[in-house]
Amino acid sequence: MKSVFLFTALLMTSLTLSAQCNSHKKNAHTRTISYHHSGHRSLVKIASDDDRFSTLVAAVKAADLVEALEGDGPFTIFAPDNTAFDRLPDGTVASLLEPASKKQLQEILTYHVIAASLDSDDVTRALSATGRATLETLSGDKVTVLKKGASLFIEDGQGNLSMLKAFDIKGTNGVIHVIDMVLMP
Repeated sequence: MKSVFLFTALLMTSLTLSAQCNSHKKNAHTRTISYHHSGHRSLVKIASDDDRFSTLVAAVKAADLVEALEGDGPFTIFAPDNTAFDRLPDGTVASLLEPASKKQLQEILTYHVIAASLDSDDVTRALSATGRATLETLSGDKVTVLKKGASLFIEDGQGNLSMLKAFDIKGTNGVIHVIDMVLMP
C-alpha cells in the first residue's frame, strides 16, 4: 500500500511539475554528469543516434518495442549503456537477441521503463525520509530508487544496485537516465 501511495504521489508530482515547467520554461539547473535536451526527437531516436546505446537499441528492435517506445508516453527509461550489457555473462546478450527469447527480452526491457516522465529533480523529490522510493515499471514489477551519499542508484528485483551515471536526456516523449547495469526483475 505504501509503495502504491509513493508511486501515485511521484506520478502526480511529475505531472504537476511537467505542466509548470512547460508553462514557465524555467531555466533548469541540473546535478548531472551529462545533460542533454534533445529537441524534437523521441527517446528511441535519441538512443539510436547515441553510440553508447547500440546494444540497447538492438535489444529494443529484437523485442519489437520500437513502436511502443516511440509513442506519446510519457516514459522514463533507465537505459543501460553498452558497458552495462558487456558486464553480463558471456553469451547472454546474443541469447537474448534470438527470436526464441523475445518474451524474456521484452520483460527485461520493460523493467527499465516507468510510465511517467521523471527528471532527476522528480526522482530526488520522491525519495522518502529513508532515502528510498519504489517505482512500478511497465513490466508490472517494481524497482527501488535510493540515494547513497551524493549518488542515486536503482535496486532491481534481485537486490543488485545500478548507479545512475547520467541524467535528464530529454526527448519529446520522456526522459532517459543512463545506468551502469542491466536491471533484472
